[in-house]
Amino acid sequence: MSLHVTAPHSSRIRKTRKSSAASSLVGLRRSISSPSSASSRRKSSSSVQAQGHDDDENRLNDTGVIALLTEDLNFRDVPQFIEYIRNTMFGDIPETGAGMNSSRIAEVLNHRKSLPPLVTVAHLDALSPSSTRTERELVELAQAGVLRRVLIPHRGVGAAAVGDGIASVREWQSLVRAHTGLDNNLKAKYITLMDANSTSTTVPNTSFLPAEISSLTAAGFLTSTTPPDSRSSSFASPGAGSLGTLAAISSSGSRYAAGSFAAVGGAAASQHIPGGGTGRRPMPSAHYNFSLPNTGSHIKLVVEARNHLLSMVKKSKYKEVPMETLRERWDGGILGKAEIAEKKKARGEFAGVLPGKTKMWKQFYGLRFEWILEECVGAGLLELFETGSVGKAVRAI
Repeated sequence: MSLHVTAPHSSRIRKTRKSSAASSLVGLRRSISSPSSASSRRKSSSSVQAQGHDDDENRLNDTGVIALLTEDLNFRDVPQFIEYIRNTMFGDIPETGAGMNSSRIAEVLNHRKSLPPLVTVAHLDALSPSSTRTERELVELAQAGVLRRVLIPHRGVGAAAVGDGIASVREWQSLVRAHTGLDNNLKAKYITLMDANSTSTTVPNTSFLPAEISSLTAAGFLTSTTPPDSRSSSFASPGAGSLGTLAAISSSGSRYAAGSFAAVGGAAASQHIPGGGTGRRPMPSAHYNFSLPNTGSHIKLVVEARNHLLSMVKKSKYKEVPMETLRERWDGGILGKAEIAEKKKARGEFAGVLPGKTKMWKQFYGLRFEWILEECVGAGLLELFETGSVGKAVRAI
């Protein structure tokens, strides 16, 4: 017999009580944050962002400067360097997907063909293991009549000068003989004077008649000499030495009497007047420089390409960029291999721009990245160094 007593089951209907709306909102009530907690959250988020920015802008590891760009090349003399530089200046036009019509392709090829066979001394220094030995060999080849030096004033100072170049005498004389606008007697006279003045960059004006000087100047084989000045170079570092004649003009008003010609800058003032000139007819030059046709186009191309490559390097915080990254920027993100590009197009992904739409082809006519990099390194504008992690890198000096 069980001693446990249980209560009888009740027949009442029990209803569950619903919680009120006010009580249900108690758990959903937003906690009011204090100003100190909000500021701490802002500080923590900003510190995370700053940490990520520093990670992207860290300096590259420098394990040593690369002194020689072409370690795999085994050239014996300067003419081989010159031939290599000229043959590797431009890239090949893509057979498919060039992004250029036939007229533009013809324009690019004609512009390349019109450039003179000129190589800057800075480019030779970038490839040569010894600049002193290269300079000694240049003097010997110039005396032998194999090479000729081309000097164009006011085109940079020191190693960065683009007006200091070397050309083959044989190719130079071939251009003279092939020119249709010159008389055969004048061609022979010009070549004879070149051979007689193998180490001189100038020739007296008495060597030619006035009509002959006009013909040679119009053809681009002679240029008039200009007196040297101290105008700054586009690649010179800011400083007192790069101010040129502007410093003399700025102080001339306090040194000379008011109303005199010297008070407005003297002879140097006419160089900075828009439109130039003093209104007087220039005197004929006593000497003329030997030159090559379209040398100005060559210098313009080199100067603009140098400035463009320098601007891409200087965009980074520490003015140093991995070499492969800089190559991609110079190429403009063009299409890669055909197979990879087709697969990306099939998936609807971005496969790159066409070469004809990039600055490398629109402005520089397909100038190769390695070529302009060698030019800047030889001019002392850039230097290469090994990182040990991302390969070679480029730094602005």
